[in-house]
Amino acid sequence: MKLLKTDVLIIGAGGAGMYASIAAAQSGKQVILADKSLISRGGATVMAQMTVAAAIGHEEADHWTHHLADTIKSGQGLCNEELSSILCKGAVERILEMKTWKTGWALKNNKMAQVMAPGHSVKRCCYVDFLNTGPAVSRTLRGIVAKQTNIKRVSGLHIIELIIEQNRVIGALGLDVECGKYIAINTNAVVLAAGGLTRIFSRNSASLNMGGDAYALALRAGAELIDMEFPQFFPIGHLAPRLVGMDPIMWDPFRYKLGGKLLNGNREQFIEKYGAKDGETYTVSRDLASYAIIKEVAAGRGTPNGGAWLSFEHIPNIELEKAFGPIIKKLADNNIDLTKNAVEVSPIAHYHMGGIKVNVRMETRIDGLFAAGEAVGGANGANRLSGNAISEAFVFGELAGRNAAQYVSKKTDLTIDKASSILAKIMKKPKKDIGSNNTANPDQVTTIMKKLQDIMWKYVGVIRNQKGLSRAHDLIHNLNNNFSKIYQPDNTVYNKKLMDWLDLRNSLLCAQTVCFAAMNRKESRGAHQMEDIPKTIPEYKKNQIVEMNNGILLSRWEKVKRLPFKVEKNICL
Repeated sequence: MKLLKTDVLIIGAGGAGMYASIAAAQSGKQVILADKSLISRGGATVMAQMTVAAAIGHEEADHWTHHLADTIKSGQGLCNEELSSILCKGAVERILEMKTWKTGWALKNNKMAQVMAPGHSVKRCCYVDFLNTGPAVSRTLRGIVAKQTNIKRVSGLHIIELIIEQNRVIGALGLDVECGKYIAINTNAVVLAAGGLTRIFSRNSASLNMGGDAYALALRAGAELIDMEFPQFFPIGHLAPRLVGMDPIMWDPFRYKLGGKLLNGNREQFIEKYGAKDGETYTVSRDLASYAIIKEVAAGRGTPNGGAWLSFEHIPNIELEKAFGPIIKKLADNNIDLTKNAVEVSPIAHYHMGGIKVNVRMETRIDGLFAAGEAVGGANGANRLSGNAISEAFVFGELAGRNAAQYVSKKTDLTIDKASSILAKIMKKPKKDIGSNNTANPDQVTTIMKKLQDIMWKYVGVIRNQKGLSRAHDLIHNLNNNFSKIYQPDNTVYNKKLMDWLDLRNSLLCAQTVCFAAMNRKESRGAHQMEDIPKTIPEYKKNQIVEMNNGILLSRWEKVKRLPFKVEKNICL
């Protein structure tokens, strides 16, 4: 086992992780930026093709307090308003900083272009044109990271476990995928920036590495999670025709730029039947849009593949070409002609509102352990406002990195012997199935993952009920039992079987946690839609906190943190 030492370890190298590493490095600390895939290529940021919310007031008069009011409204009473205010105020500074870094934000009249997005009161969301927001942001941050000589970038490092001593993080265990050897990292501070768990649902917009690593690492380390019952489902993920080489969530920016019509299988507009009053702009919140589509399908008014129609057929071709730019050719390569045919869309798991419980410094209750980006819970409440995801990656990433660098602790001491002892406890299962004479088939891991995704989509998806959640709980328990009986693949060079095993270990724990939290919230609120308890109940206007004690999940309810604030007068920069 090899031992590395650093001041700050950043786990996850998407937008939040890279911003955290930059902030920590600029504070003069030695940083290891680790990702189990390629630096800047994994996670959600690079896949984001839509918008970034910031009240810069270039398109319309705006102020960050208006952004905060919209965020709190979208959160259905559960936003930690201290965190939400940090997000909304900080987004302005971070977006303008990214502009100086030549990100390539779309311009209008020599100012940053901003568009309306679901749940916003003004045109507030910035973007890089032609679905390039995420790639442009990632490219920019990757360039800034490369200029920091005190950042050691390590791709292909699969973090297995955090090492805790007397309620203080002292390091981490990881697998170097390239050489197949285990690594121990001695550090004074850790930032968990490997957020996202949407891969645990069968229909998702996630990359393969978004199976809940940050949440599982935090939970096993003794940190608390918050609002885990609230995955967010993107309402218009691409369903049909088959789309190759393009993100399934690509339609939203064009929908609100052009006014795409959302229609049921009878080609009727239907969103207003479910309480929305926004006509053809469809700026309705994501939870309501997802609910409406699922209900139309359940009522027999879905499209042939079980979704809704998204139609741009009423838009002149010249406007389509102007809005879509080179995307028109990519669509044509996929046999999609928007002037002639609508596409089928459906809700898909897209984001997770819940996450690691932190204070305003992004600190967990474990000394030296911080979180950033989607790994953080609390700021979004029961439903995330559109455009806030990349904003929180920037804001929380910078804050976590800066505070991790300032963290003062006693010198940590992690030895190879100590790390090896902990590793042995984790990787202790036999190399053969229990009761079997032959080596187990490692493809069992793939089978269990597929079953887990199907269970989560069927019972813990857009619309839930108590019976279904109880069924999911039992089925996940059975999958855990099956998982405990299959062998752990040997650590060899580029061993995908072992990586899948490690991924499944985290995903099972995350699925169990989401289901557990969902069973406890006996109401409908935001993205948590219970068909047998359709009302929002005042008693549950609280945050649910989950922790793990000796392998057992425990929960409690906590009063929502409110922040007295005044909605300031709009200004235009």
